[in-house]
Amino acid sequence: MAHQVYLAVDLGASSGRVLAGVFDGQRLRLEEVHRFENGPVQVGGTLHWDVLRLWQEIQAGLRQAATQYRGQIVSVGVDTWGVDFALLGRGDVLLGNPVHYRDRRTDGVMERAFRRVPRSEIFAATGLQFMQFNTLFQLIAMTEQNSPLLEVAESLLLMPDMFHWLLTGRKANELTNATTTQFYNPITGRWATELFERFELPQRLLGELVQPGTRLGKLAGHVAAATDLPNVEVVLPGTHDTASAVMAVPAADPTAERPTWAYISSGTWALAGVETPRAVVNDACAAMNFTNEGGVGGTNRLLKNITGLWLVQECRRAWAQAGTSYEWGALVKMAAAAPPRVSLVDPDAPDFLAPRDMPQAIAEYCRRTGQTVPDGPGAMIRCALESIALKSRRVLEQATQLSGAQLAVIHIVGGGVQNRELCQATADACGRRVLAGPVEATATGNVLVQAMAAGAVGSIAEARDVVRRSFAPEEYSPRQSAAWDEAYGRFEQLLP
Repeated sequence: MAHQVYLAVDLGASSGRVLAGVFDGQRLRLEEVHRFENGPVQVGGTLHWDVLRLWQEIQAGLRQAATQYRGQIVSVGVDTWGVDFALLGRGDVLLGNPVHYRDRRTDGVMERAFRRVPRSEIFAATGLQFMQFNTLFQLIAMTEQNSPLLEVAESLLLMPDMFHWLLTGRKANELTNATTTQFYNPITGRWATELFERFELPQRLLGELVQPGTRLGKLAGHVAAATDLPNVEVVLPGTHDTASAVMAVPAADPTAERPTWAYISSGTWALAGVETPRAVVNDACAAMNFTNEGGVGGTNRLLKNITGLWLVQECRRAWAQAGTSYEWGALVKMAAAAPPRVSLVDPDAPDFLAPRDMPQAIAEYCRRTGQTVPDGPGAMIRCALESIALKSRRVLEQATQLSGAQLAVIHIVGGGVQNRELCQATADACGRRVLAGPVEATATGNVLVQAMAAGAVGSIAEARDVVRRSFAPEEYSPRQSAAWDEAYGRFEQLLP
């Protein structure tokens, strides 16, 4: 078959890209068309996303793609992080810039929410991991602050929903991102409207739920004219970036009652878990604070969020602000040279959510817990990487208990694949073989859902065959199990 091109708009917390997936019917090749910066903008003490600039950048990327792949582009789809949202008012007016999930407006909101509706009842209705920035708690924070936006808002669009609306003019809430809100019920497959009622939130905000693979239609006329893409369709991928990343896991086994493989989507966040045929909503899942999120093809992602390379990124940023810039490769080499398994932290401790100075926060945590304070950047980065690996072990042990999994292999996908020290540490800490790749898992999954919608790929199993043919994974075997078991014992003492 002639090459077909599918465009993936992949928005992350620190950068965005427009990528072209070039597919010849057997193998997929990803080519970066346009890259741009992303991040929070503080206005009046509140952290926002600069969505108007992001929209400009997306259109610039689409224009460039039109020039590079003229006549070959079939469709485009957008994926982003979860939980954050835009509100539209009467006449579909965008009501302000969406607020960033690291904004402090949700501090203490969960505890106050539990006084109105018990934690156990919220979990029973949603099956979702409790994090203070989940959409439900952001909306409750707005009600507590008497936000005028809620009074006039008529629609709630998660971040990728908003960009799909800008592309087509059609409003729809794609399922995989909707499942991150904490007001979606994975048992009924509908919005948890009863929960909305109990918190006195306006149900008019909740729109049509649609599945990944849905064809929204062609680009709106003014967008097609601005981008020179007159006949390109918009297709919903798994719009939550982890849903797309898990879609691209090159696993040979289908989703089973007892999973044989686990995944870690590794980047700023590390999302670790297993793919199951249905949601796991029970007391044990609630006690372990696991989450059930929608996957492509009606699957369920039983997983837990782990603070990932955020620790390393923020250390690097703090050192740069202090006058010393380190390249990623140099930091990894310094980490490899530092003594192993000396200092450990719980990556998900509140200390590391949004500190002003990450190296100082890590040092203070180690001092408070009676450990050696990491001496220098190499030791600091080694502490972060080993701690992320050990937290992955903890989460995957819990996922095994909840699902009955018999894990033979761990697939690591996403940008963290490029950090060889982290991949090896994960194999060592978990005592499991690790297959690392593809790096661009999210964009790969995004593109392959579009290819399925176009009929170029027949199923998820076929899509994963394409991934295996297209991107050879790197294998890591576990080492030094006794030393890592000892470190894990110390690590467990740090956990709540």
